[in-house]
Amino acid sequence: MLENLTGLVVFAKVVEEGGFSKAAASLGISKSSVSKQVSALEDHLGTRLLNRTTRRFSLTESGTLLYERCQRIVAEVDAAEREAGSLQSKPSGLLRVSAGVSFGRVQLAKLLPGFLFDYPDLSVELVLNDRRVDLVEEGYDVALRIGDLADSSLIARKLCPVRVVTVASPDYLKKRGEPKHPDDLAGHAHLAYSYLNEGMSWNFRAGDRTQHARISPRALANNGDAILTMAESGGGIAQIPTFICADSVRAGRLKPILCDFEPAEFGLYAMYPHARNLPLKVRVFVDFLSRKFRGEPDWDFGIEGP
Repeated sequence: MLENLTGLVVFAKVVEEGGFSKAAASLGISKSSVSKQVSALEDHLGTRLLNRTTRRFSLTESGTLLYERCQRIVAEVDAAEREAGSLQSKPSGLLRVSAGVSFGRVQLAKLLPGFLFDYPDLSVELVLNDRRVDLVEEGYDVALRIGDLADSSLIARKLCPVRVVTVASPDYLKKRGEPKHPDDLAGHAHLAYSYLNEGMSWNFRAGDRTQHARISPRALANNGDAILTMAESGGGIAQIPTFICADSVRAGRLKPILCDFEPAEFGLYAMYPHARNLPLKVRVFVDFLSRKFRGEPDWDFGIEGP
């Protein structure tokens, strides 16, 4: 395992530096050692990674796929080494954080004072936006994202699960009746999130499989708080994360329905660029959130489950 890891690091360095000689100089080893490590890795994998000539090389299809994975592996190894060697470092400067509007307002903002108390030389700029930001292009250090993540060159660290429940106000259910099965949603008023990944459908668990229920929204909103308010006001049925609607459910303003078909959990992720020199301010922030969100999130306490 460790031998293969060394080969992956050497291979990634060859691609990164653009050649065997430069990789050898960067790693402080001989060019022949670099060549042997890459050849041994190819033998282990049973496939050619590089097409070599006397003056240049090019990546094969297998080499391209492996290099994309190697970038993440090497970044994690580097991060572990830096963490071990930087325990006495002092995080400082401005930390730019992107988060969704509802999660940032309801959950994240109340944690930031404690974080800033622990790290007095740090300051935070929190930008709330429900669209997907480009961390590198827009200059963010870290983003908090919820849902199924598309393949990305970013490092994603899962912080906690995120439950989504189907809810409606007691007044709405009294007037329109309570659906007992996802198929019963037809004919009801649906309140939906504009950025649904699945289009105009809601997901429900039916045993070990996922059932998709088509919806025809009476109202759409690009923000979870707006959907919450419409649902509390009797506007219809909604699927809402528990970190948004927990207080409303506990207070009786909303009632969970279709609990036997609760959708599969999403995840809350901290995402950041896999820079070779990850700033300590990012690392301590992600570690802080990981400690705060460890285990079952407190917003789920007292919320009926499947």
